[in-house]
Amino acid sequence: MSPLTGKVAVVTGASRGIGRVTADLLEEAGARVACLARTLHDGRTDTRYEVRCDVTREADVHRAVELVTTAFGVPHIVVNNAGAFLLKPLADTTQEEFAEQVNVNLFGPFLVLRELLPHLPHNGAAHVVTIGSVVDHRPYAGNAAYGASKYGVRGLHEVMVEELRGSGIRTTLISPGATDTKLWDTLDPEERSDVPNRKQMLLPRDVAEAVLFAVTRPAHVNVEWIRVMPVG
Repeated sequence: MSPLTGKVAVVTGASRGIGRVTADLLEEAGARVACLARTLHDGRTDTRYEVRCDVTREADVHRAVELVTTAFGVPHIVVNNAGAFLLKPLADTTQEEFAEQVNVNLFGPFLVLRELLPHLPHNGAAHVVTIGSVVDHRPYAGNAAYGASKYGVRGLHEVMVEELRGSGIRTTLISPGATDTKLWDTLDPEERSDVPNRKQMLLPRDVAEAVLFAVTRPAHVNVEWIRVMPVG
């Protein structure tokens, strides 16, 4: 039997990159997976439900959760992955850019957790994974908006951990280093000295495999934090 047979997983930002590969691995491991992303169109098979959802919109999140719980039942795994990325010095960052980073990287996960946590079983079967970043623990120049939002989502995750203590719900924060996704397409890392080039970056699968590792541990094991970094 596959390790996640009978489990239902919800993955946000699942149209591409880390989210898409995570959804694929969870499905391969036996879970029925709900993929949420604003670029998806509603559609389902027996094991996958793709739902159009902008996680920064309360109505979208509520609708998505209703659809998923009706079709697949109560979720056991939540992977809060949807995110935005901005590499710009503080003095050059506009108010709108800062707000967008906070909205997607912090407010979105808050809405998802607030909507889903009441549905999660308290019998040791549920697991919440937050995809943070290497910058959620360490400041880097040029990361004012992105870094602040990722520090914030780590704070949100850690408060959730305290509030869930004793509930039987497991929690994992995953903090990956630079990962080669489409978020880098407009930044041209090969022309910059402050970031690794794309050949040196992690692959989305590297991060997705960390998610799979965390959620497939025995019921008595909780992997609290995973920091995944490229070599070098």
